Amino acid sequence: MAKRRIPVVIVAGFLGSGKTTLLNHLLSNSRGVRIGVVVNDFGSVNVDALSVAGQVDSMLSLQNGCLCCAVDTAGLDAMLAKLAGADLDLVVIEASGLAEPRSLVRMVLASAEEGIEYGGLVELVDAAEFETTRARHPELDDHVRLADLVVLNKTDRVADADRLVAFVRELAGATPVLPTAHGRIDPELLFDRVRDPDPVVRQLSFDDLRDDCGDHDQHAHSAYDTLTVTAGALHPRRFAAFLEGRPGGLYRMKGTVYFGVPGHRQRFVLHTVGAYTRLERARWEAGQDRCTELVLIGAGIDPEGLRAELKACEEPEPDQVDEQSMLPVLRYLES
Repeated sequence: MAKRRIPVVIVAGFLGSGKTTLLNHLLSNSRGVRIGVVVNDFGSVNVDALSVAGQVDSMLSLQNGCLCCAVDTAGLDAMLAKLAGADLDLVVIEASGLAEPRSLVRMVLASAEEGIEYGGLVELVDAAEFETTRARHPELDDHVRLADLVVLNKTDRVADADRLVAFVRELAGATPVLPTAHGRIDPELLFDRVRDPDPVVRQLSFDDLRDDCGDHDQHAHSAYDTLTVTAGALHPRRFAAFLEGRPGGLYRMKGTVYFGVPGHRQRFVLHTVGAYTRLERARWEAGQDRCTELVLIGAGIDPEGLRAELKACEEPEPDQVDEQSMLPVLRYLES
């Protein structure tokens, strides 16, 4: 099986939107995940009272096992190559408040470093200063539509937050919009827990957290939906049509896809963030069921509608499917 790649998540947004607050929230709630931070700015990132400011092309080891560095845009690819060689689970790029996110996305997608993969563009939007920011920066509308996830921050400071959320969702189109305050989003929106913790001191699952919280609607994980779908073999053309026309609000999909088409009966690992889609061939483990198992994550999605759409992709007789039908999904396969 291919070596696991490190997802690279870009956190962008205009000055004052709350990027550093969100970043510190992620680092403080990393749940055992080792995070590399690339600061494309000359501000400061405070972690456990540690301040990093203006240290171009430098790397610091933090007490929680994370790494922090600061680079200019020209040095980004070299820094990604350096971080890919470290024992990390996630890299977060905190973009400058004046950075063009499209350029950063292109740089990550065009990187020749095989140890990384695109993990999505998160656009922070200041709800309290939304109209002012939009007037000063008309490109905000384009940034919102470009993003894979929009975090509408500081909604606690807006009188009619529901109206603003609805407007930004209309503006964002298919991009999911997550309202929050103080940059608090559930870290597992951006990464998977990949380490096997000590069973005596095991990490809490979402269910554990919900059980421990009296009113979990007030917590970050209540603002989005997670759906798990198990199905049989999927017809490749129907599944390709689902990927191309997946509904708005769907942020990530991950898991195993089984087609069962002659010549393509191996396991396919799916990874999507926004419009970005990648498939990898992998082997089935001994005794592993040949089936499709996917986790879908989004904000404002229709979980049961998505389940029905995926179930409609099932193919009861995959042996009878023409091998040419695999072409629409094989284009997502990296060579």
